[in-house]
Formats: sequence, C-alpha cells, structure tokens
Amino acid sequence: MKKGEDYWNEKLTPEQFYVMRKKGTERPFSGTLLYNKKKGDYVCGACGNKIFDSKTKFDSGTGWPSFSDVEKNSVKLKRDFKMIIPRTEVLCAKCGSHLGHVFDDGPKPLGKRYCVNSVALGFKEKKNKISKKFHRDNNL
Repeated sequence: MKKGEDYWNEKLTPEQFYVMRKKGTERPFSGTLLYNKKKGDYVCGACGNKIFDSKTKFDSGTGWPSFSDVEKNSVKLKRDFKMIIPRTEVLCAKCGSHLGHVFDDGPKPLGKRYCVNSVALGFKEKKNKISKKFHRDNNL
C-alpha cells in the first residue's frame, strides 16, 4: 500500500502522522488504549490491518500498550539505530506505518514485548454473541 505523505497527512491526526509516518513516540501513559481491557482486535490506526488480539495484551508498566504476540504476517520488523542501542522497529506490513518496537523481555512462552504507541492503533471490540438457538430455546 504505497501512499504519499500528502495522503497520510490528510488521513491521520497530527499526532498519528508524527508517530506513524515520522517514527515518533507518544508520551508514556498518555494513550487511551493503554488502559483498554475490552476483548477485541487491535488494528493499524492508518489502514485497519489487524495487528494484535486482546488476548495477547499485558501490563508491562512501561506506559505504552504491550503485547506478547502479533497476528501472523501483520507486521514487518526492521533494525532501528535511531537511539544509541539498536532496537527492532515494528511496522505495519500493509501500509508501512511505524507502530513501535519489539523487545525480548516479555512474558513466557514467547518472551516478546511488542511496545506500541496507542495512537498508532485502532480497536474493534468483539461483542458477546448469544446464539440464535439460545434465543429460540428461551423464547427471546
């Protein structure tokens, strides 16, 4: 999904553009999805690509949403030398937007911590589905 900077500048908020297109970082503990406890899917805030399932979210205490695993083929990883210590950048595989970084200090069994900017994500809540059979059997 190749789009120019003008496209992303119009589509994203200024904070999203800074983080997702200029590889910035939001302030710790400032993101609304950090505190989200609902069940659902975390998607790329730019293109809607499913990145994480809420089952993999955990509280790392870092100030950014953290996940122990990623949806298959949803991200690309790239070495990042922006800081003194090399890191591994997490990019959306569909649109190339910067999401955050992945570290090797997460929970077992995978040991990964995908540390992601809240502003780089969207959330699609999974509603509890009550079966048609339940409604039919209970005259609802």
